[in-house]
Amino acid sequence: MAGSVRIEGNALLLGGGVQVRFIRTLRLPESGTHPLPPGIGEFPLRRIEDCPGPVPQEWRERGGVILPVYLREAMWLSFTGSREPAALQIGVGKVCAVSGERWTGRLARRPQNYVVLPRQPWLDGINSGTGTVRQFVAVPLGLGATVEGQVTGEETTGGVQLQAFPLSEARLGEWREEQRRLAALEEERRARARAAYGAPGGAPGAAGAAGAPGGPGGLVPGGGPVPMPAMAPMAPMAPGGYGGAPMAVPPPGGPAPAAPAAMGLGVGGTMKQEVFQDDRPLSDWSDTPAGRVFVHLVTPPEWQRITGEPAPPSPVDRAAYTRAGLPWFDYYDQDGTDLAPSDTLGQVKPVGDWLGDDHTPWVPPVPGQVKPLGDVPPGKPVTDGNW
Repeated sequence: MAGSVRIEGNALLLGGGVQVRFIRTLRLPESGTHPLPPGIGEFPLRRIEDCPGPVPQEWRERGGVILPVYLREAMWLSFTGSREPAALQIGVGKVCAVSGERWTGRLARRPQNYVVLPRQPWLDGINSGTGTVRQFVAVPLGLGATVEGQVTGEETTGGVQLQAFPLSEARLGEWREEQRRLAALEEERRARARAAYGAPGGAPGAAGAAGAPGGPGGLVPGGGPVPMPAMAPMAPMAPGGYGGAPMAVPPPGGPAPAAPAAMGLGVGGTMKQEVFQDDRPLSDWSDTPAGRVFVHLVTPPEWQRITGEPAPPSPVDRAAYTRAGLPWFDYYDQDGTDLAPSDTLGQVKPVGDWLGDDHTPWVPPVPGQVKPLGDVPPGKPVTDGNW
């Protein structure tokens, strides 16, 4: 497994065909239930060993990558580049984001402690409600606001942990053979369609047209570019801080801080999202992970100090985004079964309970702004009459 994880662009490749991207997004209000927020760009990633600036020895021992995130900035994880079946464990401060159990590094089913790829296209937060999740929101360690702090009573880890398990060799071979059979049937169908329409390109309206989910210009989570309204102005810089986050400042002539302030993930608003139950027996998965990685979260000033690179701009203003008429999303999978919510994660309180009220203006999307993704939801019943 050593050396099996790679960075390609801003994607983490964990082996076994698993790709994970960390997506910047709009932070939701902590009250109410909301549609899926959009992706507004990818977080950059850098290997710890490539950083020219000061990195704590503990971080070097853990290895992995670093990612810059603003105080109270929201994110979601995209798995849409993953093509072959995989079981992906996701830890937030070594607390499982699916089950609420402490990180074990082994797959389990009671409760399920992983998401199933590629069925799960993304994860926006912890599994804390029936058909809903609580949004991932960045907060510093030491306040007790992280999921780690609230579940374990201590904050010693922070960051995000990922570990991917492929199918066992026998099951993977069976799956690939089935995919080859389905591909042959699909090619036969397309050949018949081309013959019927008499055109080399096949029937009009073929999948992958511009604007279709996943196609060029598709405005889907993690998909094509979304035109951005003007960025919100940054919060005033607190003395020695960034966006209100405290930072250690050495006295004049004194030594630099020994370590950057580590960040973790707390929770924000609630959104409609299912965490799908695995329909395979646990024995279908390999006993050996294809790859694992520790993702260290740092503030933008620390990112620049450690990597020598400027951090991304401040998060986009969510009210401006909604007023511009840009899309939100609703994902539906008619064959998927929602995993039961975690009682432990259901008790996690939002970061506003620790950091104070969120005074950022909120403009809810109008119905036309919420775009359906995935399977077509069942329509309303058609009323029969006298005829």
